[in-house]
Amino acid sequence: MIEASGLTRYYGDFPALRDASFTIEDREIVGFLGLNGAGKSTVLKILAGLLQPSAGELKVGGVDAIADPDALRRKIGFLPEEPPLYREMRVREFLHWCGQLKGQTKAEVTKALPQVLETCDLDRVADRVIGELSHGYKKRVGIAQAIIHRPEVVILDEPISGLDPQQIVEMRKVVRSLKEHATVLISSHILSEIEQTCDRILVIHRGRLVAEGSEEELGARRDHERHVTLVVRGDEGQLRALLDDSELVERFELSVDKDGDLRVVVDLKADEREALVRAVVEAGLGLRQLTQARSELERVFLQLTAGDDAPAKTPEAAA
Repeated sequence: MIEASGLTRYYGDFPALRDASFTIEDREIVGFLGLNGAGKSTVLKILAGLLQPSAGELKVGGVDAIADPDALRRKIGFLPEEPPLYREMRVREFLHWCGQLKGQTKAEVTKALPQVLETCDLDRVADRVIGELSHGYKKRVGIAQAIIHRPEVVILDEPISGLDPQQIVEMRKVVRSLKEHATVLISSHILSEIEQTCDRILVIHRGRLVAEGSEEELGARRDHERHVTLVVRGDEGQLRALLDDSELVERFELSVDKDGDLRVVVDLKADEREALVRAVVEAGLGLRQLTQARSELERVFLQLTAGDDAPAKTPEAAA
């Protein structure tokens, strides 16, 4: 469906995107994950035909997107982070207008509209003025305008931005339902949203594509023997100082359980579990449990998007 090779985009001398190459299959939900300013929106705007790359090649559904951007845009439905809405219009008339703007006849829009309203759960507000709707419903109207012309690819830039927890759950259902008819691309800096919604993840950092794969494939990048969880009884400051000073430890996260036990997730520089246990015991701390934790997408993401310098061992040191 989508084939990108060497996509690069400069803003003046600044490289917002550098040599990105990837392939996306038909009817996949793919997430572009990265910190704010990583280059996610730049990628999506190029894929939507709103930006021309400075270099590289892009084909969408067999169309050369760079040579024929108009043909590309007919295949794309795009929701920017701020939905492009006319607040004074009613939902139904706005979607009719959007469909015709995108080349559909009145009859085609009328035929498509009931399904679009159902997909986006807008039936109950179809005749209300858009400006009177909640932020969550405005986001849904934004998705509806992106799919009213039945595009092959739907691009959503930060679709849950500003939503409350209940609206986020409802938005996930809407996004997943789009897969029935289209390839879906989502940009987000919220890892849990990408994790729960997407089939595959592309991680972007400082304009570069640094990793891609499913959650399981990205998790497998880490060495399981180097990722452990300890439950320790003792002084928190003493344990924190021990781990900060240890040559064995690459990174750790420490928290206190409700019963007072210290729970610490540790990334070791090598498989030195026995040495870590010995250090804890010799320090007079009570080791209550050691488990080999499975790799987590969050930890992989933090590793992939670390700066050029070596990562800090603690969140406090990294701040």
